[in-house]
Amino acid sequence: MSKIILYHGTPDKTLMPTYGLGDDKHDYGRGFYLTEDYELAKEWAVCRPNDRNGWVHKYELETDGLKILDFQGQDVLCWLAELMKHRDAADSRRYHMLAAKFIEKYGVDTTGYDVIKGWRANASYFYIAREFVRDNIDIDILEELLSLGGLGIQYCIKSEKAYSQLKEVGEDLSTVEYEEFNAKYNERDSKARQNMRGLVDSDANMVIKVFSTLFER
Repeated sequence: MSKIILYHGTPDKTLMPTYGLGDDKHDYGRGFYLTEDYELAKEWAVCRPNDRNGWVHKYELETDGLKILDFQGQDVLCWLAELMKHRDAADSRRYHMLAAKFIEKYGVDTTGYDVIKGWRANASYFYIAREFVRDNIDIDILEELLSLGGLGIQYCIKSEKAYSQLKEVGEDLSTVEYEEFNAKYNERDSKARQNMRGLVDSDANMVIKVFSTLFER
């Protein structure tokens, strides 16, 4: 039997993870999102600007028999394609036309997976996707940009089977002070975005192999 410990940061003291619920516009679509990093879960619990304290729920996930897709083991373009399935990085007609082609070329069929693991596309990571589709980022620096973010890996519980193997450790429920951890969240995000913009503006970003060139014949 193989178990991993995961955490879910939220404004809600009471939770009931339920198969079929969730938002289609989240990074990996509908599902229940968690992280192995307790400190990050605390920040994510109070990342909204609402001055409310939050909660971190602790879970055990029995991984035996689960099919897990880890985007860290895939090309970074596969991860971006997954984001584009669920979230718009731009509003232009050009983007929507190219995004469909990009997903067709680099997208991974996730329908057979119980769990998806990969980067969390919050403001800083989504900055990468947005600038990439605007042809402002060279493909050769994409992975380095992701490493600069340091903003965490998340797990998305997708299948009914995975939900059935996720159990809350109720006695380890913890509260999160808004002022302390919202400040940490904003500081982390600001620093990550500063580091990313520094690399995007550097000579390392040749801006030759960009989004639109992926479709040249």
